[in-house]
Amino acid sequence: MRVTADRNICIGAGLCALTAPGVFDQDDDGLVELLTPVPSEDDQPAVREAANICPSGAVTFTE
Repeated sequence: MRVTADRNICIGAGLCALTAPGVFDQDDDGLVELLTPVPSEDDQPAVREAANICPSGAVTFTE
């Protein structure tokens, strides 16, 4: 799996960081920060969930 996070469309909801804290964080402005573009197998279900619930669609992944 490879993850991307588009800071240009991120609205700072923080759901990604709450759902997959090992993969996402937020900067001082609340925008998504991608901690690792290739998450561990253990983190992959949380990444899928984060992508599904991201209100702006900023979080995407490919298998």
